[in-house]
Amino acid sequence: MSVPAYADLLGLVAFGELLAFERMAGDARLAPDLSRRAALNEMAAAEIVNYRRLADRLTALNVLPEEAMAPYVEPLQAYHDSTEPRDWAEVVTKAYVGDAITDDFVREIADALAEPDRALVLDVLHDSRYADFAAEEIRVAVADDPRVAGRLSMWARRLVGEALSQAGRVAAERAALTALIARNGRVDVAGLFGRLTSAHTARMVAAGLNN
Repeated sequence: MSVPAYADLLGLVAFGELLAFERMAGDARLAPDLSRRAALNEMAAAEIVNYRRLADRLTALNVLPEEAMAPYVEPLQAYHDSTEPRDWAEVVTKAYVGDAITDDFVREIADALAEPDRALVLDVLHDSRYADFAAEEIRVAVADDPRVAGRLSMWARRLVGEALSQAGRVAAERAALTALIARNGRVDVAGLFGRLTSAHTARMVAAGLNN
């Protein structure tokens, strides 16, 4: 059965939330202390609540959540498998850089949705606690050892390269999403990626990393 464009995007976001829950819960074991470990697990709990909201909306639209999510399992899993953090500093950098550029990609597409789906997607992505937490952890790590900035900057570049590669794959393979990306009937993928890159550069500067 063909999944409508709006449900296609809900499926993408739902699977992203499910993966975020799994990843945060696992990454919490790399936290340097119990306070940070607890904080990450609390954020993981919020991700599974977001997933349930999206899954319930898909069900209300008579779309099976697993059917809407299925096309995104391979590209999103490939991204996470190829960017497995080795330590806490890489965990928080991946959260700050990789997750943020993915969220930016989804926000761009969500603008084309009708209500209430647009509001739901933007609300799910709105919570900035994780990004704020991750950015502060990066700044602390760099302050403790300025040499860390170089390593994390290189890691961030790798994350962005992988994220943009998979985003491009998704945009190319999913006709429904391509239709949502279109502006005035024209698909401007280059413009979209340019805006994503600009936002990424600003985030790097804010966290004290080199672009």
